[in-house]
Amino acid sequence: MKVSVLQETLAQGINIVSRAVSPRSTLPVLANVLVATDDGRLRLSATNLELGITCWIGAKIEAEGATTVPARTFADLVGTLPKDRVEMTLTENTQTLHVKCGTSNTDIKCIDAQEFPPMPVLDAAEGIQLNVADLKEMIHQVVFSASTDEARPVLTGVLVTVEGNKITLASADGFRLSVRSAELSSPAEQPINVIIPARALSELARVATDGDQAVSMLLPPGRGQVVFRMKDVELVSQLIEGNFPDFQQVIPRTFETRSVMSTEQFLKACKQAEIFARESSHIARLNITPGGELQPGTVEIFAQSEETGSNETVVDASIEGPPILIAFNVRFLRDVLEVINTPNVALETTTSASPGVIRPLGEEDFLHVIMPMHI
Repeated sequence: MKVSVLQETLAQGINIVSRAVSPRSTLPVLANVLVATDDGRLRLSATNLELGITCWIGAKIEAEGATTVPARTFADLVGTLPKDRVEMTLTENTQTLHVKCGTSNTDIKCIDAQEFPPMPVLDAAEGIQLNVADLKEMIHQVVFSASTDEARPVLTGVLVTVEGNKITLASADGFRLSVRSAELSSPAEQPINVIIPARALSELARVATDGDQAVSMLLPPGRGQVVFRMKDVELVSQLIEGNFPDFQQVIPRTFETRSVMSTEQFLKACKQAEIFARESSHIARLNITPGGELQPGTVEIFAQSEETGSNETVVDASIEGPPILIAFNVRFLRDVLEVINTPNVALETTTSASPGVIRPLGEEDFLHVIMPMHI
């Protein structure tokens, strides 16, 4: 193998795939990045057997070949090279990669590419087509609600269902639930019901470039995997086996009190309350009071700490229904308000012991259910 590539291009490619490298594995090759020539381009791949990322970058190919390079060594080296052409030559019998850039000459000991796990080869035309910008927004609005507790593996994932031309993403950790839906440009041939690790979707949102390009989502039969393919990047993830809880049963169908307020003001109030709620189980009390005939209603957000003090912020709100005093985990409130893009948000409550529902005003495709805390 003999190739040359711009330092910036190579650094960007390594950055994309390196998050899939396995830091602790019994297989040494999983700590490496596959570097291979592929149809006039350079292909970089990394995998930890649960998540795999491949990136294709432009390069000048003088001789075909492939090897696997220690990921950390390679990334650290390329990051320090001047912004010039990087020439890489592989000596196959010793599996040594010579890297030359400017006045820098480096030899890196590699592992044969044949030891690297094969990545699936699929026809992207067979997949469901998704818009990158829409998919990234959907992912951001659900992944934060997934559990980090491995004791219940299904809750560490995001349920993805497709029926006809509607796709829905749902995640829950037992204390909160996020549900986001969207319309597909063309209906799916068959219904889909799979659980994708939240981490894999977070990585997908990270590596997907902005713009109007499409993402193909493919489910190879019998593999227990999902593949997301873009123009120059492909991400493969193992699916999570099991049954996701029936989240529709958790969503309250009615409410007693509905408070509509500025998303920005509500978020700022929650951030202030969180400073003092950190030392008291993140509890923030919301005192919701309807207004008079000419007066707006108010939502008073209050948090207290025996060590540091207390904070009380009042947000004007348009309130329908009776007054209510309810407590929530203020960090959970902040998490959801940070992913809402509309100027105003609605909080629907029933009793102090019933779940609350947060909805962006004017958008019907997202809702968030949050369990109350005991006061």
